[in-house]
Amino acid sequence: MGYEVVESVDLRDRPGAPIEERVTGSFRSEDDAIATARSMRSQFMATGRLDYAWWVVRQEGATLARWIADSQSEKEFVLDLRTGSLVER
Repeated sequence: MGYEVVESVDLRDRPGAPIEERVTGSFRSEDDAIATARSMRSQFMATGRLDYAWWVVRQEGATLARWIADSQSEKEFVLDLRTGSLVER
């Protein structure tokens, strides 16, 4: 089973509109998926867009994230499956 990167964007100029979510790629390794998500986040932040976006790395088809980051901070998180809480990476 591989890993996928999911990008979600909440458009600032369309309040209440559905969040745009798309799987942007599938990868054999978690490290490759995280590297791609980091690059996507950097590119998004470099544009200066005011929309709120976040990226998730998860096993293909999973509902739990392995890595999470957003466009509002430099922090990265993982999900502690024992407690169900986000832990800064």
